[in-house]
Amino acid sequence: MSNEPAADERDPEETRKMVRERYGAIAAGGTDCCGDVGVDVDDGGCCDGSEGATGSERLGYETDDIASVADGADLGLGCGNPKAFAEMAPGETVLDLGSGAGFDCFLAAREVSPGGRVIGVDMTPEMVSKARENVAKNDVDNVEFRLGEISHLPVADATVDVVISNCVVNLAPEKQPVFDDAYRVLKPGGRVAVSDVVRTAPFPDDVETDPDSLTGCVAGASTVSDLEAMLDSAGFEAIEIAPKDESTEFISDWDADRNLGDYLVSATIEARKPPRAP
Repeated sequence: MSNEPAADERDPEETRKMVRERYGAIAAGGTDCCGDVGVDVDDGGCCDGSEGATGSERLGYETDDIASVADGADLGLGCGNPKAFAEMAPGETVLDLGSGAGFDCFLAAREVSPGGRVIGVDMTPEMVSKARENVAKNDVDNVEFRLGEISHLPVADATVDVVISNCVVNLAPEKQPVFDDAYRVLKPGGRVAVSDVVRTAPFPDDVETDPDSLTGCVAGASTVSDLEAMLDSAGFEAIEIAPKDESTEFISDWDADRNLGDYLVSATIEARKPPRAP
């Protein structure tokens, strides 16, 4: 039996340190992204562990979208495609929580042009540096990256139209502040469009206490009902969380020793900040 604490019993700062170290190593060119199975990030497909198809193709991104972003931004770290349902429009301001090397930000930049802008926030210095290097590679002038925690966003109140994120909220040791701060930075009527994993069944003890599962988009996943309660507590309305059963196909590849699809599924998470009262 492991002496490690479960995800919800671990000191939050310890969790943040572990996550920061893992994704710092990935930004520097390491391996082992989601779950226990990883391939070289330079080859793509880190999360799915497959050969041939990139991770982003399996996650629902169009081939044209993948090709439109310069090499180095797509690390295959997500579990969905927020662009597909965020309905971003020209002139909007988009905030990406846990922006990594910037893949979703660069896709969003094209959606909100002309006149819009994109802000990526990540707590890993190596990821922020890599993303900033990728700005020039992608020839965009409406994207910026800021170092910060997604529960304490370096973003002003009521300045964002849409908050997106891709398989990052599950990594936060304290999730209620994440939704509270997303609500704060959104304009009245602004919206959340997040792809993340949700827990569908209790994890075995060895998954609950495994640090690699915690930092690999597994053990920190919340249930749909818990996410709904947190969004409601933050003040959001029109909350819709839709599990994607087909995601078990790539989630099952995240661990060589067990089928994580028995406990975990990707979902789209949508909610809206109420409009300002007349």
